[in-house]
Amino acid sequence: MSVYKRKDGDVQPYWSLGKYQLRLPFIHYRLEIPELIQGLVIFTIGLSMIEIMTSVLGMSYEAALAIAILNHFLMLIPSAFGVPFVSGFITPLIPVLTVFLGNFAPGSEAVRALISVQLVTAVIFLLLGLTGLGKKFIISLPNSLKAGILIGAGIGAIMGEIESGGRVVTTPISLIIGGMLCLYIMFSLHFKRLYEQSKIIKKIANYGIVPAIIVAMVVGWVVGEYPTPKIEWGITVPNLSELWSVTPFVVGFPDLNLLIAAIPTAILAYIIAYGDIVVGDNLIKRASESRKDEKIAYDLNQVHHLTFIRGILNALFVPHPGLAGPIFTAGTASVAERYTFGKKAMQSIFSGTNSLLISLTLAIFILPLVTLFQPFLPIALSITLILTGYLCINVGVQQVKSEEEIGVAVVMAIVLALYGAAYGLIMGAVLYFVIQHGGFRFKKRATEINNDREVM
Repeated sequence: MSVYKRKDGDVQPYWSLGKYQLRLPFIHYRLEIPELIQGLVIFTIGLSMIEIMTSVLGMSYEAALAIAILNHFLMLIPSAFGVPFVSGFITPLIPVLTVFLGNFAPGSEAVRALISVQLVTAVIFLLLGLTGLGKKFIISLPNSLKAGILIGAGIGAIMGEIESGGRVVTTPISLIIGGMLCLYIMFSLHFKRLYEQSKIIKKIANYGIVPAIIVAMVVGWVVGEYPTPKIEWGITVPNLSELWSVTPFVVGFPDLNLLIAAIPTAILAYIIAYGDIVVGDNLIKRASESRKDEKIAYDLNQVHHLTFIRGILNALFVPHPGLAGPIFTAGTASVAERYTFGKKAMQSIFSGTNSLLISLTLAIFILPLVTLFQPFLPIALSITLILTGYLCINVGVQQVKSEEEIGVAVVMAIVLALYGAAYGLIMGAVLYFVIQHGGFRFKKRATEINNDREVM
């Protein structure tokens, strides 16, 4: 229960802080049990980033764990201040970011490169949020380039899992079963029919990718692809001294050349993140149509500002490879779907989003849970990337219609997946002006010539 009660048709109670709406549990909203339970498993997605931090960035496990813990606290900021999304990472960027970071030696050099991407991305969010130009920027971007970015990110995500040395190759049984089950639950027409007919299936669907992760973990353990976890009891304590050793105050701030080098990757990060914001906005609008008892009021520019704050805090104190993603799409979709079941099922959209994020944050302090899932962290990361790759390719393909757009998008996507953001953007821009823009001018000129002949 909560201290403040909402009148039907009103905004969920809050304390006003300028343009922002501060809400706290038990005061402004109740905690939702299903979201709390879901968070006890989904928190493994945050833990799965430890593998990237220890390998690509060369951090110690202790530093990576501390970053994962504190990053969960930063994820609480947007929903606490009025954003109805479950915040997360810019997951589709991870394969592209990995290519960029691969140009630097693991350790201080790679960490500085990550910090440079975080800083530039945060500044982009701030500028486009303050000016309100974010929407205009995305609208003006040709469809073929948007598609190329999404398809390239999707190809990169899946390639990283299935290529030689990838996790699907080294642990095929658990990841193939888990990955296929995840795609079946999320996208299968057959599963959608079962969803309409069975209450049990509806409950399974409410937990998003969690069932697939759990099944893959059990299969991986049974077939011997993953070891038996060694359970430890107590509370997870972040090693702050190890964390401090990978902040820019120790490894050094990126210089101008490194910041310039990070711009293409940061631009991709913003384009992908804005696409996620649009998806989240549509999810919330669709959910609110079935609930007239609550008015959901928020501002997309404020989403930009709060993402900037998270990004800056990440860069200065918590260098996390997931970056400051404005929305965890799967989590937001799960909350929005259950929200449509009515007020008894979920008091407010904010009680749902905040409950899930609070659970994610608290779960990581439960040492038995952390040590239980520790051997299986690659599974959570792989299934997340496989799902992300599928979604990116699916959405990207829908952006293009003509033969010219398809050609530009696919070639750009391949270059981007293989060689990174800078080469991908350059290739996409060149192809657009040579094939689409140039083609338009050629056709226009040909039409003018034909008209002249008719006049003669």
